[in-house]
Amino acid sequence: MRLLHTADWHVGRTIRGHSRADEHRAVLAEIVALVAEHDVDVVLIGGDQFDTAAPSAEAEQIVYRALLDLAATGAQVVLVAGNHDNPRRWGAIAPLLQRSDVHAAATVRRPDDGGVIEVTSRAGDVAKVALLPFISQRSMVKAEQLMALEAGHHASHYAERCKLIIARMAEQFADDTVNLLLGHLTVTGGQPVLGGGERAAHTIFDYFVTPQSFPASAHYVALGHLHLPHRIPGPAPLWYSGSPLALDFGEAERDHKAVLVVDVAPDTPAQVSEVALTAGRRLRTLHGTLDELVGRRDQLDPDAYLRVVLDEPPRSGLARMAREEFPHAVDVSISPQVDDARRQAEPRDLHGSPQDLFGRYLAEHGGGDDALEALFATLLEEEHATDAP
Repeated sequence: MRLLHTADWHVGRTIRGHSRADEHRAVLAEIVALVAEHDVDVVLIGGDQFDTAAPSAEAEQIVYRALLDLAATGAQVVLVAGNHDNPRRWGAIAPLLQRSDVHAAATVRRPDDGGVIEVTSRAGDVAKVALLPFISQRSMVKAEQLMALEAGHHASHYAERCKLIIARMAEQFADDTVNLLLGHLTVTGGQPVLGGGERAAHTIFDYFVTPQSFPASAHYVALGHLHLPHRIPGPAPLWYSGSPLALDFGEAERDHKAVLVVDVAPDTPAQVSEVALTAGRRLRTLHGTLDELVGRRDQLDPDAYLRVVLDEPPRSGLARMAREEFPHAVDVSISPQVDDARRQAEPRDLHGSPQDLFGRYLAEHGGGDDALEALFATLLEEEHATDAP
């Protein structure tokens, strides 16, 4: 049986206000092509298909079109909701998707009530897939009750509770089936890239699950939530596929985006191959003075989104000049070291008119220009006119 593992699409994500819809269409079309090219039997999607619980109509169109295109290749498609997703939305549309061989798990369910499903390969082999959508702390007790665990098993820690739920699901695994678990959670030993789309509150402390929570009877554990593709040592093969696009500059410096193609059988260990993805703009951070960066401009990918960090003191219009030189710059800032040194060297002068203070503020942060200062002056005059008797 051949699997393709992907996760963390985060469709609807923008970068500093710039839409990435076309990039998502391109990378999801690339994944569809890989599923067809590799004759994949089952596509496993590990949550966070959307970037927000209230996605736009455009984001929904992109995701649902991709799911239908994946199913049109002849593969079975299985997904779980992540912490960015709205489980009620997935629950509402799941019956429609199932008609196209797309199985969507919105919430944790009992093994005999959709918590463990069976899918069949093109050759007739059967896989049992245990489904573990994201469980929040406040939903954990309800999930335990659905599993009908003994009252004495209601451990106080999230990790122990998850372990009990996984164990109950794994009771459905058999010797003659491919046993899979698809989940959206943080396993200790993983490699988070905070600031890149993962919510810090859901990747630290109370939301950790240990690798020992997963039984050796699982042939493959497909995980979503952390955005770099990597394996975690444990009793079962535990893999994060990572996100298909670099979602923010915190991920860009480790430019490693892929899907995982997995060959597995009941009597054969999983063989995992990373297949690199090429669609989508790259994200790059530039450090240096404006003159230095302009001198290196010909070495840059002309389509990359840029974060420009200037190693020079701020001055009026500096940010505007940087954006004129680099039209794809979505973030322009002064190097923290330069800014800290300047602030320590110069005592702060808070004397002056509001317009003087605003002009100084813009100069300090590299964002000033004549038009912005003129607009501030106009607004200030209008405010004073409103207050006049």
